Amino acid sequence: MNTNDEIKATETSTTEEDKKESKASIFFQKASDIGKKAAEGMQKSVIAMSEKSKSDSYLRRLKKYNPLFPDTYNDNNFNIPHMIRIVDDVVRSGIDVCEGAIGWLSTEKDLQVLHLYDEAVEFSKLQFIPNVECNAIYYADNFDRHRFIKVESIFGRAHDERLAELKHIAHSLGAKSCSIEITESGSELKSQKSTFNIQGKKGPLSDSTESAQKEASINKSEYRRGRIIAEFEGSDSPKKPQLKWFAHDDNIKRLIEMRCSNRNSIKSETLELEGSTSATMSQRTASAIDFAISKIGSKSSLNLEKHAQREHHSKLIFIVEF
Repeated sequence: MNTNDEIKATETSTTEEDKKESKASIFFQKASDIGKKAAEGMQKSVIAMSEKSKSDSYLRRLKKYNPLFPDTYNDNNFNIPHMIRIVDDVVRSGIDVCEGAIGWLSTEKDLQVLHLYDEAVEFSKLQFIPNVECNAIYYADNFDRHRFIKVESIFGRAHDERLAELKHIAHSLGAKSCSIEITESGSELKSQKSTFNIQGKKGPLSDSTESAQKEASINKSEYRRGRIIAEFEGSDSPKKPQLKWFAHDDNIKRLIEMRCSNRNSIKSETLELEGSTSATMSQRTASAIDFAISKIGSKSSLNLEKHAQREHHSKLIFIVEF
């Protein structure tokens, strides 16, 4: 082989080796790029999973604590629960999902409860009667959803309001006097044991005496709780009073109609007003409130269901003279 042929062979060999090296370089570059992309994808995936985990955790805690925020409270679609408990905001300080909240919501036996921070009472624009007290529980007023009555005062306050309304009715109709007698009926049974002797001879040698006991149950059907009497100057110009507790009582409405009639106006009336017609709340509602109070940790021994039962069996005997 001459020199020229050797040079050509060498050049050919060098070119092939360069091509091989170039192909290898391209391959490794592609592999490197693929590896980088895979690493970046993995990193993004890990970050996404981490963010999702954080998001899921936040949502779980949000569901657990169920905070109530100002925007939700002020929303027209938000209905203020009938039952509110005033709490110190320190009880949930440091919980991230509760930051900026005015309280939280819970549900006890189908009764929703708003646990309102004492610092948010003014923001709520609600009135609490007789006063605002931490850890106290309140229930909505029958006639004003922005007034809440402390549960211990509900039945007593309603009772006083009913009596005041009856006196106002008598005064508005121009009565000279009225009396209101409060009675309760029930099924209290008192057992009395009476013993009597039966004497007889069993044989010629001895007498035997047998004792027998007889139980008599006496039904105490009614007893008086009190009586209120009011006197007025009287008037022949009756006015229809505004009614709340007795707005749906047919007896009261008839009395007003007869007194305000220009013909054959009534001069006296005695009405027996059943407690169930102007009840503060149903026994079912009272039972639900009792259950909710026990579940949210209150140590109150209040038994609203018992109060509701007594009210249901009570009567107001309303006597009015014109």
